[in-house]
Amino acid sequence: MASGTTAPPPPASLPRIVAASLIGTTIEWYDFFLYGSAAALVFNKLFFPDSDPLVGTLLSFLTYAVGFAARPLGALVFGHYGDRLGRKRLLVLSLVLMGGATFAIGLLPTHATVGSAAPVLLTALRLVQGFALGGEWGGAVLLVSEHGDARRRGFWASWPQTGAPAGQLLATGVLSLLTAVLSDDAFGTWGWRIPFLLSGVLVLVGLWIRLSVDESPVFKEALERGESRRADEAEKPPLVAVLRHHWRDVLVAMGARMAENISYYVITAFILVYATTSAGVSKQTALNAVLIGSAVHFAVIPAWGALSDRVGRRPVYLFGAAGIGLWMFPFFSLVDTGSFGRLVLAVTVGLVFHGAMYAPQAAFFAEMFATRMRYSGASIGAQFASVAAGAPAPLIATALLSDYGTATPIALYVIAAAVLTLIAVGVSRETRHRDLARVEGGDGEPSDAPATAEARTV
Repeated sequence: MASGTTAPPPPASLPRIVAASLIGTTIEWYDFFLYGSAAALVFNKLFFPDSDPLVGTLLSFLTYAVGFAARPLGALVFGHYGDRLGRKRLLVLSLVLMGGATFAIGLLPTHATVGSAAPVLLTALRLVQGFALGGEWGGAVLLVSEHGDARRRGFWASWPQTGAPAGQLLATGVLSLLTAVLSDDAFGTWGWRIPFLLSGVLVLVGLWIRLSVDESPVFKEALERGESRRADEAEKPPLVAVLRHHWRDVLVAMGARMAENISYYVITAFILVYATTSAGVSKQTALNAVLIGSAVHFAVIPAWGALSDRVGRRPVYLFGAAGIGLWMFPFFSLVDTGSFGRLVLAVTVGLVFHGAMYAPQAAFFAEMFATRMRYSGASIGAQFASVAAGAPAPLIATALLSDYGTATPIALYVIAAAVLTLIAVGVSRETRHRDLARVEGGDGEPSDAPATAEARTV
């Protein structure tokens, strides 16, 4: 047995690790969100041209949802090997897969060129994107969480979370610029390909930075403890260990994701459909509103993460879930005015509440699981929830709008998700004092004791 927790990395090391995780997650989320924005704006015409416009949008969002269906598989595969081989190697692989699939989408022939083969190829590449992203999130947040100072883990671990708004900001910004300088015909013919092809350059930058960082010291210590009293159990497939020792934590993580995931895709993806069809707002105006909201979202996530270090993960998360539920009716009322300023206000406030859930989520989920099953546990909890939450959210919202012609059922849909999240987080235990290098007791759960230099590890 080893004694003492892992010493925090040198001051110069942690920012580099955070930067590697942030840049990688930004690129992966850029790729993923770019598809969502393109699905709302042009894919219905390029890949499903024979359908009614709203039906084409539904089909386009269906291919969007397919990416989420592959995320649990990515979580299982990347989680298994990430807990066996380490976080860094799998993060490099996820970046290559995501970037390659996105670049290939930029080269795809459309329905007008190859007929029904076009949406089939699009769907296949979307599956690759989802598989890669299913493995990306867990590894990125764990690499930072397991390197960082326990007293500020919420703050440092929240930085990879800013990759989501940063990726959204980058994807929306590129699309907004292209729609501003190109005619609708030029954008629909060839302009939409540019941001997808740009991913190839971004991936090279991300790989250069990600390959320069070290493996998690917490994971390396756990790997070296093969002769410990838990060695036999540690060698079992991580999925088996997770389901045996952490099934409650997996359920908590899935419930916690409901409001966070559903609200995000309603606010950032579905809003491009709702604002342009029901509120009479132009595509450029809707994109600019999401662009501004994403910039604020990026700024507030580290602040929420730092607050979770002071007051706990649960209070911050519960505040965000309650806030997003209460905001939904004002959100759609503001969008319905067609005013750009009110549209920006609606999106920005919604994303601020979302940030209160998303920021502490990284540390919260990492602190739930033991080291040799942490990648699997955090990834499974997060990505399995995405199938029921984020995957169908734009699709359900679009269908509700088509059936009822009003935003009321969509608001109720998000409110129901908020209630589920409040229940899940409400029954969970506070985790901010847990030592990530320490496992105690026969149940395999992380210790709730404060992380101290004298803590014993197994």
